[in-house]
Amino acid sequence: MSKANASRGQRSDGEATRARILEAAGELWATTSFAETTSKAIAAKAGVDLASINYHFGSRGGLYQAVLIEAHHRLMDLDELTRLAQSPLAATDKLRILIAQIVRQAVDDGGGWHLPVLAAEVLAPSSHAKVLEQAEILPKAPIALGILSEITGLPADDPALPGCLVSAIGPCLLLLIGRRGLPGPVQQVRAMPYPALVDQLHRFAVGGLEAVGRAAAPPR
Repeated sequence: MSKANASRGQRSDGEATRARILEAAGELWATTSFAETTSKAIAAKAGVDLASINYHFGSRGGLYQAVLIEAHHRLMDLDELTRLAQSPLAATDKLRILIAQIVRQAVDDGGGWHLPVLAAEVLAPSSHAKVLEQAEILPKAPIALGILSEITGLPADDPALPGCLVSAIGPCLLLLIGRRGLPGPVQQVRAMPYPALVDQLHRFAVGGLEAVGRAAAPPR
């Protein structure tokens, strides 16, 4: 085997080991907390030695950050969001698709480990949330704000738009937190038929966004 082929084989093996560790950690953290899950347990589930975690992620904290980033990527892919924003669809239809994607995952109790991991982090943000914000949230936010800019008629850099984004997507995140057993009306909402739930959240979001746009419009 040539040195080049050997290098590719080592790289492939290393990537497979890294992915196995990440999946094992995600599955464990989906059912327990970061503090309750030891590196030893993760290594055992992944079928690797403890040193592999530090080799691929630097530390248990580095692994948790990688899990958070992967979880957000699975919830909302940057490339897919970009294609949606650049599509010829009406802005309100783009928002509906975005809401539908998040809601579908939030109410699917059989979804992957990324959902409970994200729900736990949203419910009780850790010191690692900043890394998630830098890696996943901030690159996606301007794209989502652009869609809201189309709906409201406000400039993409208008200071009112971040609040609009929270108002439009916030209910979807509440449904995500509801996966953790949050009591009260949120469970009744999660039990609604999926199409009706998407319709309601979309209608509420568009109504609020259009009202913000009208309020900002100069008087005639």
